[in-house]
Amino acid sequence: MHTDTERCVRAVQSKDARFDGWFFTAVLTTRIYCRPSCPVVPPKVRNMTFYPSAAACQQAGFRACKRCRPDTSPGSPEWNARADSVARAMRLIRDGVVDREGVPGLASRLGYSARQIERQLLAELGAGPLALARAQRAQTARLLIETTTLPLAEVAFAAGFSSVRTFNETVREVFALAPGELRTRAARGPLAPATPGVIALRLPYRAPLNPSNLFGHLAATAVPGIEEWRDGAYRRTLTLPYGHGIVALTPQPDHIACRLSLTDPRDLTQAISRCRWLLDLDADPVAVDAQLRTDPLLAPLVDAGPGRRVPRTVDGAEFAVRAVLGQQVSTAAARTHAARLVTAHGVEVEDPEGGLTHLFPAPQALAGLDPESLALPRTRRTTLTTLVAALADGTLRLGTDTDWERARAELSALPGFGPWTVEVIAMRALGDPDAFLPTDLGIRRAAERLGLPATPAALTARAADWRPWRAYAVQYLWTVDDHPINHLPA
Repeated sequence: MHTDTERCVRAVQSKDARFDGWFFTAVLTTRIYCRPSCPVVPPKVRNMTFYPSAAACQQAGFRACKRCRPDTSPGSPEWNARADSVARAMRLIRDGVVDREGVPGLASRLGYSARQIERQLLAELGAGPLALARAQRAQTARLLIETTTLPLAEVAFAAGFSSVRTFNETVREVFALAPGELRTRAARGPLAPATPGVIALRLPYRAPLNPSNLFGHLAATAVPGIEEWRDGAYRRTLTLPYGHGIVALTPQPDHIACRLSLTDPRDLTQAISRCRWLLDLDADPVAVDAQLRTDPLLAPLVDAGPGRRVPRTVDGAEFAVRAVLGQQVSTAAARTHAARLVTAHGVEVEDPEGGLTHLFPAPQALAGLDPESLALPRTRRTTLTTLVAALADGTLRLGTDTDWERARAELSALPGFGPWTVEVIAMRALGDPDAFLPTDLGIRRAAERLGLPATPAALTARAADWRPWRAYAVQYLWTVDDHPINHLPA
C-alpha cells in the first residue's frame, strides 16, 4: 500500500487507525516516522514519504514518534493472508528466529539461500532480515524497559541484543532517548501496581473486535491443567524456546490486556507473537466483513456482531493432537481425552495463582506412549500415534511458517485424516484465512437455517464468493447455533 501515495495521504490526513501497521509515514523535515493515526497535526504533503515497515524507516534514518509510538501498532494483516516466502519469513522473524538462529537459520527453514531471502525482503519491505529483527528487538527492549524493573544490562540480552553497547546505540537511534531516559519517562506516567516477575502490556488490534466467539471458543474448549477461564481472563501455559511461561489475556474495549510470567525474559518476543497469533490480532476486520457482507445471507450475521476473529493456537503440534482427540466426539469428551494426556505426559509447572499445572506434552514426549492406554477406538489410536510419530521425527511440521498446501497434502496422507480434520488444522494451527469446513455439523445446520446449499460440494461452490476469507465466514456461521463457543463465559 505504501506505493499508493494518494491513498496514504488521505489516511494520514483523516488519522485513520484502520491503516496502522499497513504503512508508516516518515516526515522529511523532522526525521520522525509515525503511524497513520498519529494525533499530531499532519505534515505537509510534500514533506511526507511512506514506508512498508518500521524497519525500513529506521534504516532510512528516521526515529520513532514519541506521541503515537508507531513501533507498537498492530502488525500488517498482509502476512496473515499469504503463505509465500516473504509472508512466512515475516512470521518467523516475528517469532524471533533471526535472534536465535541468525539469517542462515531463517533461510534454511524456508528452503532458500540467505541471499534470496535478503533480496525478497528488501524488494517488498525495504529492509532485510537483520534490519527487521533489529526493529523488533528495539520494540521488545522498550517493553522490558517500561514494564519491568530488570537491570538494563539484563534487558539488553533478554531483548536479543548481543552486547549492551549495541543495545544502547539502537535504543538511542530508534527512540532518540537513552534506555535510562525511557524508563524515567515511563515512571512519570500512571502505572498499574507491579507484580514481581510479571510483565504487563497491551496488545493492540484493529477495530472492531468481537471477543464473544474468540474467547468463548478458547474457554469452552480449554483443557484442564493447561488452560482456564478465570476472572474475565483466558489463562494458559506456554512452552517457549528458553523456558516456559503463563499468560493471562483479558479483552478490553480498545486492546487486549496481557500479563506474562516467564521463566526466562528472552522468551518475551515469541510469547507476544504467539499471543497475537492465538487471538488473530493482526487481522483487518473491515476488509473481511466488507467481503462477507456482499452475500445477502451472511450480511445479517456480520451486522449482528462485526469483527469476529479466528481463534487459533499457540502451538501447531498441540492443536493437531487435540484435533484428532476431538474427532467425532463432544467438546467435553475431547477436553477429557486431552486432559488425560496432559496429566500423564506433560511437564509440571508452578502457577502462583493456582489452576494451571502442566505444559502440553511435546510430540517427542508422546512418541513412546502405549496405544492401549488410550481410551479411544483402535482406528483413532492409530491416527494419533501416526501423527505423533510424524511430528516427533520432523516429517510433518505445523508452524506459522509452514506452506499451507504442502501441509494439507502431508496431513491427508496420514491414516484417519479426513477433510474436516485437515481443514480445521489449516484454519487454527496454520492460520489459513481461507480454510473451510463444509462437512462440519454446525456449518451444515447453519446452512440449512439460512437457506444456503445443503451438500458440502454445493456449499463449497457457493462459498467461492467469500474467498479469501472463508475461515471468517465459518466463525459467523457457527453463531447460528446457540453453543458455548459463541459466548463469553459468565
